[in-house]
Amino acid sequence: MNPTLLPVAAELFAQWQRARGSRTEPATRPFSRGWEDLLADAGLVSAPDRNEAERDARALAADGWMEIKPVQYKSHLIDRIAIPLAAEMRWREAFGFVPPSDEETRRIREFSWEPALAFLPKISLNIPFAELCQLNEFLKVGRNQRDLVPIKERSLQLFGDEKRLDSLLATSLFRPERLDLRRDLRCEVVGEPLPWKRGPAAAAQQPIIVIENAATWHSYCRWNAGQQLFSAVIYGGGNRFMDGVPYLEEVFAELGGARRIFYFGDLDPHGLLIPQLASARAKAAGLPGVEPHRWSYLQLLTLGAGLGQPWEGETPAAEICDWLGDCAGPVRQLFAAGRRLAQEHVGWEFLRHQTGSN
Repeated sequence: MNPTLLPVAAELFAQWQRARGSRTEPATRPFSRGWEDLLADAGLVSAPDRNEAERDARALAADGWMEIKPVQYKSHLIDRIAIPLAAEMRWREAFGFVPPSDEETRRIREFSWEPALAFLPKISLNIPFAELCQLNEFLKVGRNQRDLVPIKERSLQLFGDEKRLDSLLATSLFRPERLDLRRDLRCEVVGEPLPWKRGPAAAAQQPIIVIENAATWHSYCRWNAGQQLFSAVIYGGGNRFMDGVPYLEEVFAELGGARRIFYFGDLDPHGLLIPQLASARAKAAGLPGVEPHRWSYLQLLTLGAGLGQPWEGETPAAEICDWLGDCAGPVRQLFAAGRRLAQEHVGWEFLRHQTGSN
C-alpha cells in the first residue's frame, strides 16, 4: 500500500512533518491526530470522501502504517489515529523526506538569497537546499513580468513535479510576511471545475442549486427535469465547492446572467461550514451569496428523524447553524445529541412523488 496516494495519509504526514520533522532528538510518544480534525484539515467533508478516508485508514492500520484508537464504547468509530514510533522511518522513506544535514543548514544560512527569501537563514525548514535554490533562481528573473498561472504548472516548471508546490504550501515558507504564491511565484491554486446540468428551458430564469454529494446530485437532476425548479443543478463535491466558487461566473454566463444560489448538503458541522465559507468567497468575488435550500433541509430533518448517524467531535458553536434560518433550532439539537444526517435521506424514491419549492 502506498500512503502517498491517499489524501488522508498525505495530510497526516504533512502535519507530522510540521510538528516533528525539524527535531533532532528522538521522539518518545507517537504523533497522533483526532480523526474529525484530520478529515476537516484534509478537506474530506462529504460523505463519500469520509467513507473512503476511513477505508484507507483501516487498510493502512492493517498494514502497520498507523494505529487507530476507536471511540470508547463505539468500536466501529475512529477517535484518533497515530503514526507508531517504529513506523516513522517508513513514512519518511515513502514521502521522500530527508531532514537537512548540518552542511545543508550551513549553506542555507550563508547563501545570498533574493529579497523574497531573505527570511530563510532565520527559520527552521525541512526543504532541501537545492529546491530553495530553484525558487531563488526563479525569483531572480523578471517575476513581475510573468503571467499568473495555475500552481501545478508553476510547480512543474520549478521542480519537474506538478505536485511539489502544493506540499510546500503547508511549510513555513508560506507563512504571513514570507513567500506569497501570487506576488512572488505568480501562480494560484485552481479549484476543480463544477460539474453541472442545465435545467429545462421552462426553468431558464430560476435559481441554481448546489448539491454536496454525487448520489443526491443525480437524483435532483432527475427530479428537476420534471419539476423545473432550477436553471442548473451543480455538483459541489463537498469541500471542492469552496475552491470552485469562481466557476460560478462561467455557469451564470452560460445561463444568461446571475441568479440566486441555493445549497443543500449533509447536516453535520462540516456540511454547514462549506456553504458559508463558499458564500463569503462568492460575495468577495461580486457574486450572490449562497443560501440554504430550506425545503430540502426541512425534508431531510423530517425523513431523517430518529435515523441520524453518530458524529464524534467537539460540539460546534451554535452560530454555525444560524445560516439555516428557521431550521437552525432542530439542527442544534441534532448536533448536541452527537448525531448527523446524510442528505441521501432525500432520495429519488421520495423526490419522485414531491412537488418542491424554492
